[in-house]
Amino acid sequence: MWLAVRAVRGGGVGFGSPRAASGAAAAQLRQRLESELEDIRGAGTWKSERVIASRQGPHLRLAGGGGGIINFCANNYLGLSSHPEVIRAAVEALEKFGAGLSSVRFICGTQSIHKDLEEKIARFHQREDAILYASCFDANAGIFEALLTPEDAVLSDELNHASIIDGIRLCKANKYRYKHMDMQDLEAKLQEAQKHRLRLVATDGAFSMDGDIAPLREICQLAQKYDALVFIDECHATGFLGPNGRGTDELLGVMDKVTIVNSTLGKALGGAAGGYTTGPKPLIDLLRQRSRPYLFSNSLPPAVVGCASKALDLLMESNAIAQSMAAKTQRFRSKMTAAGFTISGKDHPICPVMLGDARLASVMAEDMLNRGIYVIGFSYPVVPKGKARIRVQISAVHSDEDIDRCVEAFTEVGRKHGALP
Repeated sequence: MWLAVRAVRGGGVGFGSPRAASGAAAAQLRQRLESELEDIRGAGTWKSERVIASRQGPHLRLAGGGGGIINFCANNYLGLSSHPEVIRAAVEALEKFGAGLSSVRFICGTQSIHKDLEEKIARFHQREDAILYASCFDANAGIFEALLTPEDAVLSDELNHASIIDGIRLCKANKYRYKHMDMQDLEAKLQEAQKHRLRLVATDGAFSMDGDIAPLREICQLAQKYDALVFIDECHATGFLGPNGRGTDELLGVMDKVTIVNSTLGKALGGAAGGYTTGPKPLIDLLRQRSRPYLFSNSLPPAVVGCASKALDLLMESNAIAQSMAAKTQRFRSKMTAAGFTISGKDHPICPVMLGDARLASVMAEDMLNRGIYVIGFSYPVVPKGKARIRVQISAVHSDEDIDRCVEAFTEVGRKHGALP
């Protein structure tokens, strides 16, 4: 009855003109927010969202009719987000297990496919057990608080991902920050932290903004020397670094020395969503009891689980996809360097084109799009001030022609805007 009356009076149920909150406090808030937004625009660090009207892949169609765009800024490293077998697995899981669980795991949100995927993740990483999260951001938010107490210490690389930084902020452990990949500074911090019960060194395996790889051999040696544990975030390594795509620890031969691995299902492993922690079974059991993002977030949707499970199957059946990255990455890096650009990192498909100036990065990215190349400028606060760049990401499904066209466009745009002589 109420719905019917409201529909007659309001022209529909729950719809109408947008309403703004009234009152002096709301007006003051609006004024402050608009001023802050204008400052962001003025600094040249405004982040626009381009709307894609096609599936993710090396070639895109943008909303508004922009077709024939070559995509060089997705985390779709292996091209699996549009792989036919991955899509088919998602459809089958959707039909069999439904759209979602409407519940957290410990109430009525655990399906057989969740347990199967966790077992598969642990097997892939050669660990004892694994636990799924809605994202790796959640996995990083959930582990430090559950594991570390005021008696413990965590030592974090200064350029770790924001999710690691936020996760560490949530815990009550003693916090040490060491200079980026500086083993002398890490050792000094480890010596200082000897007074604490447990010491955990936390680092990205591959750093997403710079494309450099953590010196895990040296980190593990120091951890062994000072009786510490090692944690790595493998979001930009899982699936394609190492002989079998198992990540940075496989690449550098220290899989038996890294205690905890956090990673994502939302990049190379199907590109949908989800994250996980894998490591010792007692740790995983503890996370199921105490990790707040796990306990208070809905289960991963079955379609997402189906995608990731099939992606792992493909990787464990053959390392061909994982190994296809190296030559394409080297092609782009060598050609861009020859053209006169500075490319950060080494031998990683994240290839940051360093420009320094935020406005230059933004304008060049727009000009690249006009030439059919989809890239994004990164500036503060995503990267430090003065280190703006355009981050290019190579995918296994890019052709040599795609890569060459990207380099040609960069060269033209770089000369136009004075980034090249």
